[in-house]
Amino acid sequence: MSELFDYIDKNKDRFESELFELLRIPSVSTDSSHKEDVHKAAKFLSDHLKEIGLKDVEICETKGNPIVLAKNLEAGPDKPTVLIYGHYDVQPPDPLDLWTSPPFEPVVKDGKVYARGASDDKGQAFLHVKAIEAWLKTGGDLPVNVKLLLEGEEEIGSPNLVPFLKERKEELACDMVLVSDTAMFAKDTPSITYGLRGLAYMELEVFGPDRDLHSGVYGGAVVNPLNALCRMVAKMQDENGKIQIPGFFDDVKDLTPEEREGYKKLPFDEDGWKKSIGIEEADGEAGYSTLERKTGRPTLDMNGMWGGYQGEGAKTVLPAKAGAKISMRLVPNQNPKKIAQLFEDYCNEIKPKGVKIKVTPHHGGDAAMTNLDFYGLKAAAKAFKDVYQKEPLFTREGGSIPIVADFERVLGVNTILMGFGLNTDAIHSPNEHFHLADYHRGIKTSARFLEVLEDFSP
Repeated sequence: MSELFDYIDKNKDRFESELFELLRIPSVSTDSSHKEDVHKAAKFLSDHLKEIGLKDVEICETKGNPIVLAKNLEAGPDKPTVLIYGHYDVQPPDPLDLWTSPPFEPVVKDGKVYARGASDDKGQAFLHVKAIEAWLKTGGDLPVNVKLLLEGEEEIGSPNLVPFLKERKEELACDMVLVSDTAMFAKDTPSITYGLRGLAYMELEVFGPDRDLHSGVYGGAVVNPLNALCRMVAKMQDENGKIQIPGFFDDVKDLTPEEREGYKKLPFDEDGWKKSIGIEEADGEAGYSTLERKTGRPTLDMNGMWGGYQGEGAKTVLPAKAGAKISMRLVPNQNPKKIAQLFEDYCNEIKPKGVKIKVTPHHGGDAAMTNLDFYGLKAAAKAFKDVYQKEPLFTREGGSIPIVADFERVLGVNTILMGFGLNTDAIHSPNEHFHLADYHRGIKTSARFLEVLEDFSP
């Protein structure tokens, strides 16, 4: 292990500069104007994987963005096989005026690199590439079999990944999937996520008159789509934060007393958490703690709302239409397609007279849970402890990685969520950043995981 870690330490500056090169590529998957940049990022990774010594590297074209697939199976069929997954596409950088530095020009401040994709997920995915390099350059080969899958559509729901998994199921066969796209519980507090919430993402549009109307001439005589939209959204939760969609909770698996006791033992500083995001009071479903609400209970939140005049100054207008985007985070047993249908049915039920509506489901995904007795989790815990010199915490995460459930459904394997970011990394927001100390510790943890995995193999 010392030779391995020495190599990582000696190449620290190069590892950073190579990450920065990847961060400079604006691989925004949701914006078609960046399609060439997405392909450029895929080629960068493919070329780099070949440079570090992987011989079996392929850029796999899909109906959308390419998937980079690399394999090293030299350890042999009697050794465990790990499929490492990550994504090289990123969220749009907007709003640009809130960035303190250009989003695609990495800047290091206070030990953190600031750039879009630094934490989500280029930095966390690339650290596994560097761990593989360290093994290839010091030991000549890897201690276990490794397959590396890097996609370019995670931020738009991975529409082409499941077909790819099904098409190449035998080629992608493995004993487990390793993903680093989550956060540690707190700074210098290594954590392994064993549960993720699912997602149902909806768009609700409300249509009224055939054109915008003068609010003085028509106000009070026609249904204002914006007012109607607000009334509808207000009916989706009661004053205690309980979601009111009929049937929404039918399949919810509630937290067990043991799980709730486990939450109480986690070192969650609620006052510090509130301060970190600039709020004075937490909110949510009554009867649950803040930590339980944000990781173990279902939610419904507006993510965007539009309609009418939004320019400078005043314009007295009744808008012809209004809309909102709404996300619902789901817990185990909830089916995102069923929830999407229940949402649409409820919208039709509470729709005010005088308007028409259109409900559009966007992307969704199932919640996922990994058995805490799985040997891959135990190996990950050992790797974390050896590098961070602390026992890692086992936590549930409030976010969603829909592909995790797909890995279980298609490949029949558990997923290990070994995150190195922090919830304060401003992912999806201006000034996203990643602690470089955790980038380097992540490389060592990944390398150590590959080394100790066989020790825990049944």
